Amino acid sequence: MKHLITADDLEQKLGTETIIADCRFTLGSPDKGRQEYEKGHIPGAVYVHLEEDLSDITEEHGGRHPLPDMDSFAVKAGEWGIDLTTEVVVYDDQNGAMASRLWWMLRYLGHEKVYVLNSSYSSWEKEERPVDTTTPEPEKKIFTTELKPNMLVHIEEVKVALHDNKTKLMDARDYERYSGQKDEVDPQAGHIPGADHYFWGDVINSSNTWKTPQQLKEHFQELGKYEQVISYCGSGVTAAVNVLAMEEAGFDHVRLYAGSWSDWSSYPDLPIEKSENE
Repeated sequence: MKHLITADDLEQKLGTETIIADCRFTLGSPDKGRQEYEKGHIPGAVYVHLEEDLSDITEEHGGRHPLPDMDSFAVKAGEWGIDLTTEVVVYDDQNGAMASRLWWMLRYLGHEKVYVLNSSYSSWEKEERPVDTTTPEPEKKIFTTELKPNMLVHIEEVKVALHDNKTKLMDARDYERYSGQKDEVDPQAGHIPGADHYFWGDVINSSNTWKTPQQLKEHFQELGKYEQVISYCGSGVTAAVNVLAMEEAGFDHVRLYAGSWSDWSSYPDLPIEKSENE
């Protein structure tokens, strides 16, 4: 596995210099993840909050979870004990939805040794692996970034992509929202014209582990014929799951539209598309 790590391998790293990050978070209940972390977490794990650490303040445009100022985020990462040389393992209890956001952000800053746990925290507990309630105090480091701007797509590029048959948009939301049948979260229902539906949860097995690279390659095979794929979702969080999954499958032409549908739909003059039937 290129970007994933098994529970067995992570357990072997406990007590080493590897930094572990707990990203558990429940949309609509912003305090729940931290409360669960305080009840118990993988030993040595620091807690990383989706909205406080991995997002900026929501404004009229830019999406519901806009990326924070990356220089400020790098300072936080340093406080968690992370620099470009530190091995990092990230986990959550949401099938990688939140962990992939941190994985993507660290990669965006130039970090190469960051991995997402191949299973959930609940599975870790059920397997009776070590759990702790102590909040660690990692040695602070200076995170000198090596930004990879090409990983990120801005709305102007998405507008251009609408007229580029070499680019494919990929929507990670559930089909009800993608199709425009119902959307109780964002201003308008539907999807960006031309986008194909790839629900982010489909990269996870029934056992709540990530599918194998070969399974993922088969899942995304139709996207291999494009020069670039732009991944988006509702607010740029679960879209990162598809980015990780595509890279795990061996595709290196996928980029993230962080503003996603919540950004696109905030502009009433931009086109939208609906699909009543699959």
